[in-house]
Amino acid sequence: MDMNIQKYLALVKTVEYGSFTKAAEALSYSQSGISRMINDLEAEWRVSLLERGRSGVRLTSEGLKLLPYAKSVCNEYQRLQTQIDELHGLQSGFIRIGTFSSVATHWLPNIIKAFQKKYPRVEYELLLGDYTEIERWILEGRVDCGFLRLPTHPKLETIFLEQDKLLVILPENHPLANCDRFPVQALGEFPFMLLEKGEKTEISDIFERCRIEPKVLFTTWDDYAIMAMVESGLGISILPELILKRTPYHIVVKELEVPAYRRIGLALKDKESAPLAVKRFIDYLPHRRPVIT
Repeated sequence: MDMNIQKYLALVKTVEYGSFTKAAEALSYSQSGISRMINDLEAEWRVSLLERGRSGVRLTSEGLKLLPYAKSVCNEYQRLQTQIDELHGLQSGFIRIGTFSSVATHWLPNIIKAFQKKYPRVEYELLLGDYTEIERWILEGRVDCGFLRLPTHPKLETIFLEQDKLLVILPENHPLANCDRFPVQALGEFPFMLLEKGEKTEISDIFERCRIEPKVLFTTWDDYAIMAMVESGLGISILPELILKRTPYHIVVKELEVPAYRRIGLALKDKESAPLAVKRFIDYLPHRRPVIT
């Protein structure tokens, strides 16, 4: 990589992470190496780009004006590399993926296993987060693509993958454990364990749509903590069907009287300019389902 491109990328990543150390980890440099490259840029351009402090680094007014141009150069360089890769075929690469727990557990192992058979030298970085975090990571360029609940931010391109049913989970001794389908209004009659994955939550949508005021006893983003609480008899909850596959907990799973779903998709900023490894990875998304033998 051209040394000037490396310097621009060091600046972009330092601002993105707010830290020389984190930028160094992301780019596989030493912390002193990142700091030296930014010092070189400041000397070459005769401006101060960053303010250093105990809480991290932030852009100066001059840095704010120049950062968009540095980003543009880095993006154009990435497009150039993509075109070169396409001329030679995909020999190696690196894919950064934002994902939430159920996709990481039940889809990605199958996708990556199938992908590696043809592209064994491609490497991966998986970042686990909630919908809001993953959306932000894609927009900021922290990840190349991410699995999200649809619809998502209008600036992102999306590929719809699957409609995932939302199901009620109950303790085994719950009075409605033997019902055929769980009555929607009964959701407001028992203590509720609320799964919140960022600002966007399909479960809260159910309550708003049905005008139900839940008795929320416990809120978390951890699916397995919810199942453990329900198993202990502390209340009921709603979880996506995907995370309930191969559950180790002794709980009862029921469909809602009025079916509800979340739409799962893959999002990225621009499919056309995405790295070749990401484009090829998208082709393998149908491999997300487990192989039945």
